[in-house]
Amino acid sequence: MGVLPRESTVDVLEKRLREDILGGRHPAGSYLPPERELADEFGVNRTTLKHAFGRLAHAGLLETRHGVGTRVRDFLRLGGADLLPMLVGHSPDWIGEIFEVRRHIGALIAERAAARATPAQVGDLRRLMAAVREAEGGEAAQLADAEVHRALARATGNRVYVLLTNTLFNAYLPVRAALVGPFAEAGAAHDRLAPVVDAVAAGDRAAARAAADSYLSATERIMLDDLARARRRRDGAW
Repeated sequence: MGVLPRESTVDVLEKRLREDILGGRHPAGSYLPPERELADEFGVNRTTLKHAFGRLAHAGLLETRHGVGTRVRDFLRLGGADLLPMLVGHSPDWIGEIFEVRRHIGALIAERAAARATPAQVGDLRRLMAAVREAEGGEAAQLADAEVHRALARATGNRVYVLLTNTLFNAYLPVRAALVGPFAEAGAAHDRLAPVVDAVAAGDRAAARAAADSYLSATERIMLDDLARARRRRDGAW
């Protein structure tokens, strides 16, 4: 097993600045203190600070104007869904809002897939469902389940649904280990999702939408309960 890479000074500084921004210490629209002042505060040189600024600018949190300064961007007004993994990493409170979107988008995807899936795509869905049933362990079942949803998105024939599905899964990454509850038993995970694929295979749009809504609501409840328990354990409430 290889040695894990150590965090660099830039990594640590980027995280500190990101937490300060997302935590409200530097609100949207405000300018950060001058570079020399920030560098002294964090005990780094200005080159290190510029590297951290560059990463945060690339992430959509900062913008630097020569001769003016570095300003915090209003990411809720100007940012995109690619910020979600970072926001979830900062605060799991975002998960509830992500799940709301997941539920609505997922039901629509299932409906569209029922209307448009080709026989080959239905065959892929059946194969991927078998992988869910045969998965060993919750993490494997979770990943197999995700592939079914990617296949459902592809079956819509609309690439934007595919990208939206990828974006929502990427948003879970910071807390994915805490969301494994619905997949702890592979057989149960399979049976919970099977009505969606069956309705898509039958071309029944209404049934596919209803089944997806039921599936997504059920798994959402399990995952939110698991997150709440994990938070209580972390905060010492038990």
